[in-house]
Amino acid sequence: MLTQQILNGLAIGMAYALIAVGFSLVFGILRLVNFSHGALFAFGANVAIAFIGFQFGVIPAILLSILVTALLGVVVDKLTLEPLRKKKSTPTAALITTIGVSYIIQNLLVVWRGSESRHFPTIFPSGRLEVGDASVSIGLMMVAGVSLLMMLALVALVRYTKIGLGMKAVQQNPKAASLMGVNVNFIITFTFFLAGATAAIAGNLISAYYQVVSPMMGFEAGLRAFSAVVLGGIGSLPGAVAGGLIIGLSETLAATFLGSAYRDAAAFVILILVLIVRPTGLFGKKDVIKV
Repeated sequence: MLTQQILNGLAIGMAYALIAVGFSLVFGILRLVNFSHGALFAFGANVAIAFIGFQFGVIPAILLSILVTALLGVVVDKLTLEPLRKKKSTPTAALITTIGVSYIIQNLLVVWRGSESRHFPTIFPSGRLEVGDASVSIGLMMVAGVSLLMMLALVALVRYTKIGLGMKAVQQNPKAASLMGVNVNFIITFTFFLAGATAAIAGNLISAYYQVVSPMMGFEAGLRAFSAVVLGGIGSLPGAVAGGLIIGLSETLAATFLGSAYRDAAAFVILILVLIVRPTGLFGKKDVIKV
């Protein structure tokens, strides 16, 4: 049972990590915690259901929902955050704005789709995979596999492409990057596009596995992903992955051996303990400000 629950926890943690990567991407560029990210997670899955209802087919509907959600991420930045950056407003103002945007998206989903949960068609084969004495759902393993591939693709993009180098430059010093010819506005727009796409992918994967979708599903997922980001070290992609795996593993083991009532508490207890010992998270670094 222990082996099986560890595998389950790691697989769920990979999905959390994929959501957490979107948080880290935006924070790395703007030093902003984008609390509307969880709403984009829910938006992507709900848009996919709408396209499925229009007889687009499951896979085309999911692909279209990823594109639409990525574009919504760009719209959120252009309409709400970019004006604040131009006016050089405080980080707190931008943070509160993202919280407001999150509630706006959630309520618009409720108005559009209704507050009740809906069935989401599965895209995974049925059956279970035997790993030693453990038996794990093939669907859950595919969720973990797709999440892993997406995160590897993101890491490769950031490290080995011209856009990735631009993202690193903007992260370190936006003014210097601009003087060196980097289009800072394009990098920020691309980052929000990428974050929206990862949120939609995670939303569709988790909805397809559990076969349920609701307008409010983004709140808890966003909270867990944010916890994973803080645990791993906010702004660090490897930290987001490690934090997601730890959160998923702790939730699964707590639910199995302590009861489902302790599922959420276990993850946050670990988060608090890690932050007491290492306030910057597992992979986080202290910001050095030169005067």
